[in-house]
Amino acid sequence: MSHMYNLAIIGAGPAGIATAVESYLQGIRDIVLLEKDQNHNSTIRKYYKDNKRVDKDWKGQKVELDGRIYFVDGTKETTLDFFDEILTNHSVELKTHTEVQSIKKRDGYFEVFVAGGSISAKYVVVTIGRMGKPNKPDYKIPLEIKKRVAFTLDSCVGDEKILVVGGGDSAIEYAVDLSTKNEVTICYRRESFRRANPTNQNDIANAIAHKEVEAMLGVDIDSLEDEDGRVRVIFSERESQTFDRVIYAIGGTTPSAFLANSGIHELDGKPVHNENYETNIKGLFVAGDITQESGGSIALGLNHGYAIACYIQKNN
Repeated sequence: MSHMYNLAIIGAGPAGIATAVESYLQGIRDIVLLEKDQNHNSTIRKYYKDNKRVDKDWKGQKVELDGRIYFVDGTKETTLDFFDEILTNHSVELKTHTEVQSIKKRDGYFEVFVAGGSISAKYVVVTIGRMGKPNKPDYKIPLEIKKRVAFTLDSCVGDEKILVVGGGDSAIEYAVDLSTKNEVTICYRRESFRRANPTNQNDIANAIAHKEVEAMLGVDIDSLEDEDGRVRVIFSERESQTFDRVIYAIGGTTPSAFLANSGIHELDGKPVHNENYETNIKGLFVAGDITQESGGSIALGLNHGYAIACYIQKNN
């Protein structure tokens, strides 16, 4: 058998880091944190624009922190620095570029399968975020324009005609941010941006009023087509338009195939768990926005990590 860890945590976002650090502070040692990307908090790095505000009380949801990680409002940069610091100050092994394929319960331990091998642990916590698997449109994206269709801003270069699809916080922030260097249209199937937080609602209203962003509200997209390497967007009830780039920001989904392959039961799109965040498999836990209706609250993720650490320490 390979080395036996006391605790393996899948996903190095806020909930994963909190589970690791709070467990360490409870006296648990031999903890490994598995992250498929090149660094922790990949969702914040990829989907948050530079200097984006990061609030403890996400969408006004007041959450009192239970554990010993003191998180406060900040920006994308200060939040990443904060998690850098707490990882540095505690003996948690972080394995990056390690994508977990499935988890199997063995006799008294878990085998966590990764590319090229497996890791053994007494307890496992899954903290995979929803945005790690962004929602994609139902219609097919033609191969010829796939490089022109994205789910983050990484490919944007400026001086382009861009369509942002979605009406939540990420879509609004993308549209407003891109409008400083591009011609931007935001398309949303509903008639208003009521899902977004008040700051973003105000920002998009100002951008539309000053003609910095064009809004298409109450509009659905039927399909995308290739037009000489650009993206022709076929709308349901208006004339089609052609864009240099289309950015989708339509939320994320629970990684159902991974959960099912690991034997974790789901109900209404969320993994089933008890008050200690333990799934139907004893010793296997879930935490973070994978357990939440819409996800996004760092404070709730931190509390999940603390609760799991306390439960494992008590029952270890």
